[in-house]
Amino acid sequence: MTAETPLTWLYVPGDRPDVVRKARDAGADVVIVDLEDAVAPDRKEYARSATVELLSEPASSPTAPPVHVRVNDETDVLALAGLPGLAGLRLPKITHAASVHHIAALAPGVALCPLLESALGIEHAYTVASAHPQVRSVALGEADLRADLGVRDDAGLDWSRSRVVVAARAAGLAPPIQSVFPDVRDLDGLWASCAHGRALGFLGRAAIHPRQLPVIERAFRPTPQEVEAAHQIVEAARVQAGALALPDGRFVDAAVVAQAHRTLALAGRGR
Repeated sequence: MTAETPLTWLYVPGDRPDVVRKARDAGADVVIVDLEDAVAPDRKEYARSATVELLSEPASSPTAPPVHVRVNDETDVLALAGLPGLAGLRLPKITHAASVHHIAALAPGVALCPLLESALGIEHAYTVASAHPQVRSVALGEADLRADLGVRDDAGLDWSRSRVVVAARAAGLAPPIQSVFPDVRDLDGLWASCAHGRALGFLGRAAIHPRQLPVIERAFRPTPQEVEAAHQIVEAARVQAGALALPDGRFVDAAVVAQAHRTLALAGRGR
């Protein structure tokens, strides 16, 4: 994890190229053009062609956010692979490593993010996460997963969430980002949900409206108290090597020091 770790990922419908262009200036770290659930069946072909046109040129500014695309199938992948404006592909409803290998062969060199949206996908989380070097992250599709599992309460997804966090770590990937929070008006609920996700090991979140972005950013940035504690740990480790105890009784070892460095890197992003 570095100071450039993306925390905010903004979904925009692929059949609204005007909205996609505006989204690039909305303040998200990454823009995700959605060709799948956000697009009606009779608009998918137009959405694909509009996205191909949009990504046929590199980003106009070095500060523009990278653009990922959530695809439907290999037709989308073949149309998008190799475009200079494409930063990555999000692959819905992945259940097996073989599907990842197939997409990687169609889009060599493109960063891939398999989305786990079913019980079978969760069961194969690690094999999917470690399937191919082009897999840079994994994530949940919670709406479909909720329906597949018949889960009524949000807490019913926590085991699956933790499974994906562990799979990503075991595969050497960055921590996964949280799935979208569907109520764009409930910013307090979004904040509480982000806090819960952060406690489970997620880092960052996808959004469906720009008003959600500042809440997500604040929720995943370290608090001043966390930053101060991290500074104390790093300074103590600088003075004394090996395991040590801080004046307040906290025990510090190499793992704690590494976590403190990650906290400070995240706190310094964008400065």
